[in-house]
Amino acid sequence: MKPEQSTSALLSKLIAFDTTSRHSNLEIIEFISSLLEPHGISPELTFDQEGKKANLFATIGGGDGPGIVLSGHTDVVPVDGQDWSSDPFVTEVRNQRMYGRGVCDMKGFIAICLTRIDEILNANLATPIHFAFSYDEEVGCLGVTGLLDELKKKPVLPKACIIGEPTSMGVIRAHKGMLFKRCCVRGRSAHSSLVDQGVNAVTVASRIISRIDDIQQRVQQQGPFDPEFDPPYTTLHSGVIKGGTVNNIIPAHCQFDFEIRNLPEHPTLPLFKEVEDYASHELEPKMHAIDSNTGVDWHTLADFPGMNTPVSDTLIPMISELLNTTAHPGKVSYGTEGGHFQNAGISTIVCGPGSIEQAHKPDEYIDLDQLAQGEKFVSALIASLD
Repeated sequence: MKPEQSTSALLSKLIAFDTTSRHSNLEIIEFISSLLEPHGISPELTFDQEGKKANLFATIGGGDGPGIVLSGHTDVVPVDGQDWSSDPFVTEVRNQRMYGRGVCDMKGFIAICLTRIDEILNANLATPIHFAFSYDEEVGCLGVTGLLDELKKKPVLPKACIIGEPTSMGVIRAHKGMLFKRCCVRGRSAHSSLVDQGVNAVTVASRIISRIDDIQQRVQQQGPFDPEFDPPYTTLHSGVIKGGTVNNIIPAHCQFDFEIRNLPEHPTLPLFKEVEDYASHELEPKMHAIDSNTGVDWHTLADFPGMNTPVSDTLIPMISELLNTTAHPGKVSYGTEGGHFQNAGISTIVCGPGSIEQAHKPDEYIDLDQLAQGEKFVSALIASLD
């Protein structure tokens, strides 16, 4: 392999693309395509509605049978307000660690995949390997659904998928799902001295948030529980609230965002229905008594399923053997695109270089040893399929 095509060198090039989720990712998709096309590999792209973002799916080697997907997302979280020691989009190596936004989450895995193209082709595999690189994972696993819709149209689905999120190269078989909602309260403005004539949107929102917290406390105490997760129960959390203008005006508008991160077998819909029913049955009638135009509106910002691959799935011992580990496959509370792949009928695990403890933080880094372990793993996977 040429020095300029080493994993670390290619990773530096990938980091240079600012693919924060609010931006287009087309430049990095075009760059990845330019690495594939000289090998005769024609990537398939699926775009968002505006045509400003794309998923990439490519098949390398093998026949027409079911293959194995190596999956990663191209977008990264923002660096706004974070105190970085260096330019987050220019990689630096210090003390055997590479720093930059996305080195860990998760362009490191993508770089490993792309630097194995020759290795895959030279192996003359009977089983194809697929690359699946998506957009908007960081804002709710939004992009991959379009990729999977196209994949389901193919005559043969892949048999397995490895999501390369950072797990310190451990095998993760399950993670929580998430329902991400925005609540918009329409109140009625009035002078703050005339509280009987207004509907305080901030007060209504605060009562709904309090009910969400009540449900959280109940679930925390009563479960259901799964001790392999940390924390071992479904969580409800309100994180952002906006409302009001000045203190002597009763606020007519207030909105807040909240999420439910659920155990895979604990559905989110009944929990959200509790919150929705409280607003519609307890709060809205009192609001309408003052002004019928007031109310509470709900908007879904993201909704992705949990992943729960059975211990008996043959993919788990296969990957564990390649990693030379006897460790029990774990479960994590953060989400990935794995639930979408599993729901599409594809056996899925999460395994990739780097630690989730470094993801989303200033001075995000990946240990060079983790990159080396990731390279060794993907090479072992390729060799096992020849």
